[in-house]
Amino acid sequence: MCGIVGYIGHREAYPIIIKGLQRLEYRGYDSAGVALFDENGIHLCKTKGKVAELNKKCKKELNTQAKMGIGHTRWATHGEPNDTNSHPHLSNSGNLAIIHNGIIENYESLKIELEKRGYIFTSDTDTEVLVNLIEDVQKKEKVKLGKAVQIALSQAIGAYAIAVYDTQKTNEIVVARLGSPLAIGLGENEFFIASDASPFIEYTKSAIYLEDGETAVIRLGKDIKIRKIKDDNLVKPYIQELQMNLDQIEKGGFDHFMLKEIYEQPEAIRDTYRGRMLPEKGLIKMAGIDDHISKFLNAKRIIIVACGTSWHAGLVAEYTFEDLARIPVEVEYASEFRYRNPVINKDDVVIAISQSGETADTMAAINLAKENGAFVFGVCNVVGSSISRATDAGAYTHAGPEIGVASTKAFTTQITVLSLIALKLGKEKGSISNSDFNMYLNELELIPAKIEQALESNNHIIQVADFYKNARNCLYLGRGFNFPVALEGALKLKEISYIHAEGYPAAEMKHGPIALIDEEMPVVVIATKKGHYEKVVSNVQEIKSRKGKIIAVVTQGDQQVKKIADHVIEIPDTFEAFTPLLTTIPLQLISYHIAVMLDKNVDQPRNLAKSVTVE
Repeated sequence: MCGIVGYIGHREAYPIIIKGLQRLEYRGYDSAGVALFDENGIHLCKTKGKVAELNKKCKKELNTQAKMGIGHTRWATHGEPNDTNSHPHLSNSGNLAIIHNGIIENYESLKIELEKRGYIFTSDTDTEVLVNLIEDVQKKEKVKLGKAVQIALSQAIGAYAIAVYDTQKTNEIVVARLGSPLAIGLGENEFFIASDASPFIEYTKSAIYLEDGETAVIRLGKDIKIRKIKDDNLVKPYIQELQMNLDQIEKGGFDHFMLKEIYEQPEAIRDTYRGRMLPEKGLIKMAGIDDHISKFLNAKRIIIVACGTSWHAGLVAEYTFEDLARIPVEVEYASEFRYRNPVINKDDVVIAISQSGETADTMAAINLAKENGAFVFGVCNVVGSSISRATDAGAYTHAGPEIGVASTKAFTTQITVLSLIALKLGKEKGSISNSDFNMYLNELELIPAKIEQALESNNHIIQVADFYKNARNCLYLGRGFNFPVALEGALKLKEISYIHAEGYPAAEMKHGPIALIDEEMPVVVIATKKGHYEKVVSNVQEIKSRKGKIIAVVTQGDQQVKKIADHVIEIPDTFEAFTPLLTTIPLQLISYHIAVMLDKNVDQPRNLAKSVTVE
């Protein structure tokens, strides 16, 4: 989950690398480092802490005029975050420098063999083992760096995106990937290397995304040579035009990316259904579905695999698919799905959901499903990502870059895409009437404006957040479509404020969680007029009778819950299937404001990273 950046060209490398690392801090921010290369060798600077600390240190210690270099921002796996374990790492000779995103699972056995050959290790990382393995191959096989990287990686087990430099080859960098993303930006006699395109978007719109099991030699004045690691076959590079804009990865006047992204949701949802949903014609057009409609209509069941927030979006989709399309749905944690022996049939459709399109467990679940003959459909946000390439078909959410580690607009745009699919299948199967179908389309078109209306409660939500900012625990309750929203609301509070929170189906409260309720326990209840309203009201009364503090998210104009709850946040009325798109908004804002009041790092919460590309 680390972020890597590299540059080789005619500009000073350091400013590009530092700015790139700042943009990639969502991937990890335990420690950071830079290595610059010139005719005098490798110039290394690294430190525990964030990229800002690295920048201060480098300005004191480095001559930053080199035209070539690599950088790394770390999410610690092997070895605690400290200066020594920070990347880049050097080989024993000092000739090789490496940065690495991923995990080498067999590093211990490799390390033992290398120690027998006289290699000495100063860090606790698997990466230092890998760079010395590459050097050992160079010595034994008498090969150039590119070939040495191929041979070494054929012995390594795990996941990686790496960039390696050799002082004996002063005009080239060798990169490779397996299970971790790696993009190469193509400029005028210059090349950029990064975990995603954000570090080089202002310099070029052309990029190559390496596929799994590929390595590339990037050399000034030469075409990039891409080869398969296993068989050494040359690969013709596919150059993509980037859709990302620079202003999408800036804060735009907001204090935090998370707040900006919360407020971007109306437009993100419009972008998600734009061109796909045509209410005036009573149509939903989605190429990934249209081209494979029989797969969905003949599916015995749909299996949804995802992690974290995407898993919650999948739970909402379970209600939507079964309600509108009458297709049985199972929602699986990708991390559990891949490690048991699941029953997967050829007439199953597997929907894999991931914001980044790089989630390691979800990728592994996709591979398992494909091995068993299932049709795999991807829902992700990042164009050209691994999941978008690995699936049989798919749909992008078009949410734009999401920089805040805690997902917000990813969640609502995923629900939007999945709702469109469910509606389309429901119409094709005849499980919903044409008139109901058209009503759903017209209502979905109104959702962005209703989210804007819900956002107008922000000042009131700040007051609610201030009242509960010192809580140590919190319960979230919801029923039906809003049970997954309760889970998502609790996750948001945990992620960014570090307050313990749990989400439950409201009816399960009496099966254990009610024992926790007292005057110190805030309970967030999603109590919209749609779906089991009277049952939820009963739950609210049960909480109140035990002196629990109630924060209720209700439909605008509600009077019944308002009389009972301590605090009420209103949202506009909508169809039950679309309520999650509205009820999640106040929960995102509550979490955000509590975290800010507690002086937490909202965009970069501790121990987390945006894209989980390792197990």
